[in-house]
Amino acid sequence: MTFQQPHPQAPGNQPGPPVPAPPVPALSLRGLAKRFGGKIAVDGISLDVPAGSFFGIVGPNGAGKTTTLSMATGLLRPEFGTAFVHGVDVWKQPLEAKKLMGILPDGVRLFDRLTGEQLVSYAGLLRGMDKAVVAERVKELLAALDLSADAGTLVVDYSAGMTKKIALASALIHAPRLLVLDEPFESVDPVSAANIRDILDRYVASGGTVIVSSHVMDLVQRMCDHVAVVAAGRVLAAGTVEEVRAGESLEDRFVQLVGGRNQTEGLEWLRTF
Repeated sequence: MTFQQPHPQAPGNQPGPPVPAPPVPALSLRGLAKRFGGKIAVDGISLDVPAGSFFGIVGPNGAGKTTTLSMATGLLRPEFGTAFVHGVDVWKQPLEAKKLMGILPDGVRLFDRLTGEQLVSYAGLLRGMDKAVVAERVKELLAALDLSADAGTLVVDYSAGMTKKIALASALIHAPRLLVLDEPFESVDPVSAANIRDILDRYVASGGTVIVSSHVMDLVQRMCDHVAVVAAGRVLAAGTVEEVRAGESLEDRFVQLVGGRNQTEGLEWLRTF
């Protein structure tokens, strides 16, 4: 009996190296839609936020930014579409998805009869964290956000900026992979804003992802590496900041995309002194 030797594979037919799978986005939105009465607030938004990016979402008032972020993070159920956080379906696997996120919603309502220290501790303990770990992280967060002196003050007695900072500390306590921050710098003083930017920059540099909604174009242009422009519940442009800017300032490009700048004619009575 003879055995036939296998024919050597032709060089051109050699299998190549395996093609790596594309990276999973930190947040992936597919066809999100929501209406309130007869008004369409979000009109089928689809968007991918790359993992490890500092992603800005900008748009005029009423553009649908807050509604979109609320649906993306499990705070508001969409009528259509879905959202995935690092591949986890937010609405089919809400507990698994929310473990991956830290959220600072717009107009956040807090347990304001707790002290600042109690509130952040409560946020950590609710997530099942070890008590000693929570205590250490609370101390570090309050120091980083310049709230140590007010740790024992009731949150109801905090200023608007302090309330924003203590809510951010509560979103950070469990070291999430994705931070979703709706207007995080509103009412925050310049020094605190600079400290927060430093915290977020280090977080992104270590592999975390930040999504920030803001009306301040200069801030987004300086902080973010990716941006999406949203208006009338739709994404008008998305990509790296340089791609969306297209050689102009982000503010000028935003006005071009969104439109609506009014002519400043008239109002002569303002110039009659």
